[in-house]
Amino acid sequence: MFTLPSMWNLIISTIVFFIAAWYARRNLDEQGIPKGMTRSILVFAIASLVSWGAGEATDWVRDKIEGPQPTAQTSGDLSQLLKAAGQPQP
Repeated sequence: MFTLPSMWNLIISTIVFFIAAWYARRNLDEQGIPKGMTRSILVFAIASLVSWGAGEATDWVRDKIEGPQPTAQTSGDLSQLLKAAGQPQP
């Protein structure tokens, strides 16, 4: 079971990603670390973690305000999915 992310989660985490990447690049420039693949991966990893944290914080705040959202149910059984879609089963 999992919950689908809210629209606010996607919007805020995307904005936070670009802001965190900008700050990380600026900080690494100030430290004199040369540009390259390793630095780019580090910036991406930092921005991704900060963005994920902001998204989780957004969901936590939404849950505190609105209460828990219903979970989406996924069916792992392919035959049930095919039957529901009206497709012939193998």
